[in-house]
Amino acid sequence: MIRLVRSILLALICCIASAAPSLAADYPNRPVRWMIGFAAGGPVDIVARIMSQWLSDRLGQQFIVENRTGSGGNIAAAAAINAPADGYTLLFVAPNNAISTSLYKKLPFDFLRDTTPVASIMQLTNMLVVSNAMPVKTVQEFIDYCKANPGKISYASSGNGTSVHMSAELFKAMTKCDMLHVPYRGSAIAFPDIISNKVQLIFDNLPSALEQARGGSVRALGVTSPQRWPSVPDVPAIAETVPGFESVGFYGISAPKGTPPEVIEILNKAVGEALKDPKLVARLAEVGGIPKPMTPAEFGKLVSDETEKWRKVVEFAGVSVD
Repeated sequence: MIRLVRSILLALICCIASAAPSLAADYPNRPVRWMIGFAAGGPVDIVARIMSQWLSDRLGQQFIVENRTGSGGNIAAAAAINAPADGYTLLFVAPNNAISTSLYKKLPFDFLRDTTPVASIMQLTNMLVVSNAMPVKTVQEFIDYCKANPGKISYASSGNGTSVHMSAELFKAMTKCDMLHVPYRGSAIAFPDIISNKVQLIFDNLPSALEQARGGSVRALGVTSPQRWPSVPDVPAIAETVPGFESVGFYGISAPKGTPPEVIEILNKAVGEALKDPKLVARLAEVGGIPKPMTPAEFGKLVSDETEKWRKVVEFAGVSVD
């Protein structure tokens, strides 16, 4: 009897082991949902749609972008984390996911613990742009104006805990500028108020900030990378005026914890191939992005390192969200 039970268990184990690769072999065999934490038309959404179209064409199933806005991207993160770990629900990862860990005190999840890194897509700087009604044309003039008008300047963000928010908080802490935070559910929604001068500025991701600046709707003052960004060499780095200032974002993909390694491998390989495609790279360049392919382990380390980095910035800036 014992031998019979052992034989049955062994047979079941063998069946499961042999079935696992076959389950991943035809991945994906139905549409894949990709959770995006911000509004349509914003920089995260733009990049996600560029990549989702490439993945849809290459892997033969639709990668459907779902915009789950609010709570600095945490609503989308929770939706992805609570989905089945089968590779059919993914999360677009950005600096907000690293920042939220320390900024939000009552998150219903632990991002590093509850997600599996899949792939890195690219790096991106933010850009400080101001309303054309602001009487400033340089970062130093802006700092001087802020100090001459304490409490009268408002800055927009794409939500609490985003790199857009924390870039401004870091700037406030390092320059002693007194500015009021006005969070929106995505930067695309904020720009009408910036253009009309209801809100005076934003440290937005480069794609949407650059589009507005090139169109003349707002004025670009500086980028948040430590040096000038390759695609906009005529725009100074804020660090040229505020030594040590730096906020460079990262974009990538994560999945719920427990997603099969075979699925992670398929997705990572596909993203890596996408980042070698000259046409896709050119499209990322149009929005100011620099491709940054990584293994899942490398991307996981990046997210972990960024989480620790932004914890220090949150403490330094003295901000929190309950």
